[in-house]
Amino acid sequence: MLRNRKLALRAVSHFCAILIICALLAACSRTKAAAPTAPVVPVLAATVEQKDMPVQVQAIGAVEAYSTVSVKTQITGQLTGVHFKEGQEVRKGDLLFTLDKRPFEADVKRQEANLERDTAQAKLAKLDAERYEGLYKGGVVSKQQYDQAQANAAALDAAVQADKAAVDNARVQLIYCSIYSPINGRTGNLMIHQGNMIKANDTPFLVNINQIEPIYTTFSVPEQYLGEIKKFARAGKLPVEATIQGDTRPVIGKLSFIDNNVDQTTGTIKLKGEFPNTDRRLWPGQFVDVMLVLHTQPNAVVVPTQAVQTGQQGQFVFVIKPDMTVEARTVKVNRNSSGQSVIDTGLKPGERVVTDGQMRLVPGSRVEIKQSVAPSTTPDTGNQPSAMLRTNEAGYRA
Repeated sequence: MLRNRKLALRAVSHFCAILIICALLAACSRTKAAAPTAPVVPVLAATVEQKDMPVQVQAIGAVEAYSTVSVKTQITGQLTGVHFKEGQEVRKGDLLFTLDKRPFEADVKRQEANLERDTAQAKLAKLDAERYEGLYKGGVVSKQQYDQAQANAAALDAAVQADKAAVDNARVQLIYCSIYSPINGRTGNLMIHQGNMIKANDTPFLVNINQIEPIYTTFSVPEQYLGEIKKFARAGKLPVEATIQGDTRPVIGKLSFIDNNVDQTTGTIKLKGEFPNTDRRLWPGQFVDVMLVLHTQPNAVVVPTQAVQTGQQGQFVFVIKPDMTVEARTVKVNRNSSGQSVIDTGLKPGERVVTDGQMRLVPGSRVEIKQSVAPSTTPDTGNQPSAMLRTNEAGYRA
């Protein structure tokens, strides 16, 4: 009887365990979550464009005055007058300085008096020479006396010529007492003030004058562009742009100078751009971003530069397919220009590419376009800035 009861209890416990296991399995089957679906990634997108793009070289340049004159005095004397203000615009021929004229006026009078004295003596000597000529022919005087009279007349004639030169020199020295501007330009800092004694051709100079209209910008580009630059320069003036830091409006000029040798230390060639500078936006000594426009590439395939990514296999972009999934497509970038990349191979006009949000994407990801970058409606011209190549003033890559 006891044994039968134990067997019955054991069977009941086994049955309960089975029921518990079945209940747990049923509960697990009811609470098991469905497989998660891939999230939709919000991105920004742009349309691949086809348009004319300028081929340009970018460098850092320095603005130089078109002409610079350091004004000095050619005589020694006291500076008695300054007829301009520092930083004033002056025209060619404007009076700048005056020196004490009195010593030079007195010297002119002295030289003129010497000229009059020697002129009178020369006339007398000439008359004596004529008289001795007649007496010599009549046999009254000797040949020696006749020659002496002729020599005296010639010597006094030479003295008259020397006096005339001395008078001219004294008058020139008097003219140097007034110093005029040799060019149109803007005056700098006044180095010597009124009342000081100044020496001829002494340093420092009196004032520096810079001609800033027109004006030059000097820059250097790698020597590998020299062939293209010479080729297109022969066909016409190459446009040059200069952009001042903090100002988005470029100043337009033209290439005016190609140096006659390549700098062997940097492998660059020195160029100059000439700018009208009528609005005086460029100033000597400034550093500016310079763009040299070589030519225009027609029908170039263009995307925003931020769309191009770099991976282990090279550069690529995420292309949005019609089903709103993306594929990673390898591209070949020719150059970057104005925030846009010129694509040689890999894309076609009209396709859409991701410009922001690439970090969350893998091939096949589904995307939602939050904003599209509209294609540019303004055609590119040869005067638009580019970022094809950047060099510093000495020509090194930045």
